[in-house]
Amino acid sequence: MFEQQQKCGYVALVGRPNVGKSTLLNHVLGQKISITSRKPQTTRRNLIGVDTVDANQAIYVDTPGIHQHIERELNRYMVSNATSALSDVDLLVVLIEAGKIQDGDHHVLKLLAQHDMPKFAVISKVDLIKDKTALLPQMQALHAMGLFDEIVPVSALKKDGVDSFRHHVFQRLPMRKHFFADDEVTDQPERFLVAEIVREKLMRQLGDEIPHSSTVVIESFKQNEKITEIHADIYVERDGQKRIVIGKAGARMKLIGQEARKDIEHLLDHKVMLHLWVKVRKGWTNNVGQMKHLGYD
Repeated sequence: MFEQQQKCGYVALVGRPNVGKSTLLNHVLGQKISITSRKPQTTRRNLIGVDTVDANQAIYVDTPGIHQHIERELNRYMVSNATSALSDVDLLVVLIEAGKIQDGDHHVLKLLAQHDMPKFAVISKVDLIKDKTALLPQMQALHAMGLFDEIVPVSALKKDGVDSFRHHVFQRLPMRKHFFADDEVTDQPERFLVAEIVREKLMRQLGDEIPHSSTVVIESFKQNEKITEIHADIYVERDGQKRIVIGKAGARMKLIGQEARKDIEHLLDHKVMLHLWVKVRKGWTNNVGQMKHLGYD
């Protein structure tokens, strides 16, 4: 029987913060592996998502938003993660929000121009533009740069253009045996995904400052036939932040735990008992040693 030759390649999703990279990846895969929020810099490290259809396997690298103003070591870590993905991939995909080309986009485009490999531009969040003809000048401007093999308008939330994007990606993959099994979706362990779910709920529940000063570490993860018991520590930088995370009479902490547990049970397909504690580690976002201890190495 004739066996179709396999295609496989790495595809980096890059762009300035909050352009929809993680949302696009989740909708390409048909399941959530990358956390999302409306706050910029939600993604902190590169995350692999694997999209396999028949003989095609696209290995996406979801990256932190590339930003120019490096204020802390954590920001430096995130940008280093993102820019490292510009090399040693088979396809670069830059996301640019519909109707907006900002200074941050121009910075990313300059970085992309330094790398000699196929490049796509995805115009994201097109559902926010009522008159789609307004996209034409942006598409023409991107085309005039001479950087891109494809320019694809996409609304991941509305699932508009996602299949077209996947089709274009599959067409560009090199002939190569698959690196992952057909049923694998990510290379990350469950403990990492669980920690990210808890951090997502922090991002969504709290104001602008605290989410960027917080992180989550899974201290224990015990699974038996009836229940998975998880103990997780939430780290912040100041005592005042700790009080805000806990909330009055523990109300906010309880809500974060309830929302996280639902998503974790969906991820694990198992009943979960989630225990959360808040701890203070002063100045950890600007201390390389502390960051390594918390998993940012």
